[in-house]
Amino acid sequence: MAFIDYILEKPSYGWADEKGELIVPTTKQLWKQAFSNINILKCRKNWITMISWLMAACLVPFFILFLTRYFSWQLLIVTVFYSIIIMGTHGTIWFHRYCTHKAYKFSHPIWRIITQNLVIKTFPEEIYVVSHHVHHAKSDQPGDPYNSRAGFMYCMLSDVNHQRIKKDLSEEDYKRAYHFMAHTGVQLNNFEQYRKWGSLARPFYTVALWFVNWAFWFTVLYLIGGPGLACAIFTSAMFWFVLVRAFNYTGHGKGKEKHVDGLDFDRSNLAVNQTRPGMFTGEWHNNHHLFPGSARAGFLPYQLDLAWIYIYCMHKIRAVSSYKDSKKEFLRKYIKPETRKPV
Repeated sequence: MAFIDYILEKPSYGWADEKGELIVPTTKQLWKQAFSNINILKCRKNWITMISWLMAACLVPFFILFLTRYFSWQLLIVTVFYSIIIMGTHGTIWFHRYCTHKAYKFSHPIWRIITQNLVIKTFPEEIYVVSHHVHHAKSDQPGDPYNSRAGFMYCMLSDVNHQRIKKDLSEEDYKRAYHFMAHTGVQLNNFEQYRKWGSLARPFYTVALWFVNWAFWFTVLYLIGGPGLACAIFTSAMFWFVLVRAFNYTGHGKGKEKHVDGLDFDRSNLAVNQTRPGMFTGEWHNNHHLFPGSARAGFLPYQLDLAWIYIYCMHKIRAVSSYKDSKKEFLRKYIKPETRKPV
C-alpha cells in the first residue's frame, strides 16, 4: 500500500467494502465513532481529537453570554463579518496555503507566528494538514477523509472520525508524516513521544498555544470594545468551526457533479468554484484543486482572492520571501488566447 493509503487512522466502519466501493456509515455509526475517538479515558492517544472538540465546547459560554447579555444588531454584523470573512480568509492563508501546500515562505519565523495567531484559534494544525494531503490524493474516492459522496454528517464529523493520523506508524513512516508538518513551527513529537501520544504535535505546546492565543485576543477585544465585543468575536470563532466543516461538503458539490462550463476546469473530482467562499475567503476550490501549490486561487478577472492579497502584501513588505503564483499557467492551459485579459 502507498503511504498516503494508511497514514490516517481508519474508522471502525472502514473506508471501502470488499469491492472497493465507498462505505457510507449511518448517522448513528458516525456519532458512535466520534464519541469513541474523543474519549481520552479510553486511550490517551485520543487527546488531539478531544482537544479539537474541547476548543469548540469552550466557545459555547461566549455564545450564550452574547445572546443573553450583549446582543445587538451591530455586534451581530461584526460577528458575521469576522466569522465569514476574517476567520475564513485566515483559514485559507494559514491552514490551507501555508501549512498544507507550502505555497509561500516567510522571511522570518516572527511573521509565521503572527500569521498563525491573527485570529482566535479553533483547532490544532495537525487535524487539518495531514488529512488534507490525503484529501487531494483521494478526492471523492474511498479514503478521502471528508468525502462529500458519503453525506453531510460524514464531513461534519470528519475532524474526529477521519482526520487524525494512524497511532501505530513505523518509525520510517512517522518521519514521512513529520515532514508534512516540519515547516509550520508547530512543536512536534519525536518518535518515542509519538508512540506515547499518538500525534505529531506535542500536547503541552498545543494546549499552551491555545491558552496564550485566547488570552491575548480576549484582552485585546475587551480593551477595544468591552466584554460584549469579546463575546461576539469568540462566538464568531464558534460559527467558523462549524462552517468550515460544512464547506467540505458544499465545496465538492454535496457529493454530486455540479461543474459549470467555463468556470470549473478540473473535472477529475467534484470540487466547484463557489462565489461566496471564493469572494469572501479566496477559496476558489476547483481552481485550487487544479493548482494546489499556488498562493493565488482567484485566476479569472472577477475572482477576488483576499488570501492572495494578504500574501502579496506580506511579500511587498518582505515578510514573505517567496511564493508560487499559477495564474499565468492557468490562463495558458485553460483560457483561449482571444479571451484572455492581462494578468
